[in-house]
Amino acid sequence: MNWNLSKLAKVLSVLVAFGLIFSPSFVSAASVTIKFAHVDPEDVFSSKKGAAARAFKDIVEAETSGDIAVNLFPAGQLGGEREIIEACKLGAVEVVMVSGAIAGYFKPAMVLDLPYLFSSPPVAWKVLDGPFGQELGAAILKETGLRNLAFGETGFRNFTNSKRMIKSPADLKGLKIRVMETPLYVTMVKGLGASPTPIAWPEVYTSLQMKVVDGQENPVGVILNNKIYEVQKYLTLDGHAYGADFMLINDKFFNKLSADQQKVVKTASIIAGNCGRSIQQLNSAMGVSKLKELGMEVYSPTPQERAQFKAATQGPVIDWMKTQIDPMWIDKVMNAVKQAEASL
Repeated sequence: MNWNLSKLAKVLSVLVAFGLIFSPSFVSAASVTIKFAHVDPEDVFSSKKGAAARAFKDIVEAETSGDIAVNLFPAGQLGGEREIIEACKLGAVEVVMVSGAIAGYFKPAMVLDLPYLFSSPPVAWKVLDGPFGQELGAAILKETGLRNLAFGETGFRNFTNSKRMIKSPADLKGLKIRVMETPLYVTMVKGLGASPTPIAWPEVYTSLQMKVVDGQENPVGVILNNKIYEVQKYLTLDGHAYGADFMLINDKFFNKLSADQQKVVKTASIIAGNCGRSIQQLNSAMGVSKLKELGMEVYSPTPQERAQFKAATQGPVIDWMKTQIDPMWIDKVMNAVKQAEASL
């Protein structure tokens, strides 16, 4: 874990500023406070983490008759994903909902980012909610002290660009595509014949506007909410990567709860995760229609075309990933996907 003293000091200063450290979680024998942090907006109608957090709060408070109070800290109030994960590990925040940053604390979680791993959301849900997701959660708990209560969803990532419609890997050749600053996405885009260009998110819109890069990749909601349609003409719904949300609780705190309280928290988490999935799916479906109204040309690849994308990217990414994690995790998730697809 690349965590140094200066970053830790920053986290501690944030926690002290909010009065979140050295303050007891249990206000009285019958009153427990849960601090729940995430980086998404608070609005329950547009934010999957916002919807999940609010559902968790309302269910827990109602089902415990107020014995547990849940205080929400949305929109990065307590820092980015790495900072709130660290705060949860320290026990200063009890619950967090995060996505990709968990791989910085437990590397095998990156298997969920394998390109074209999931053919549909129901396949992803079956894998995550089944034995594989449970095994992954148990391994995260052992490594980090954070218990995964449930999975939510950030959605499928898709390509946009300003040059031409992308219907096959051949259409990506020669295009400069902005990617996140991670070797996994660099390797994937290279496999498609494009030029991956890592750019920090705050600079993406300007980089697209100034033609520093030709395109980028993100979920539909991000494309819409950040007005990427203003600087991109073409959207291809290839769904090359699926983003999962992890709802994590400090395990020491969890074990201090009574059996009845633990049951309420676990049940509320599952419902909350599904609320987040529902909001994400609804906004994605509505977002595509809205992007068309705003002038984007949208294309959904055929199964045969999607197979071409998968063939071009999955092998190189797996080869790279085997240098980072135990290959058994790759085998496990691939087998879980096969079983999920066969059951649908």
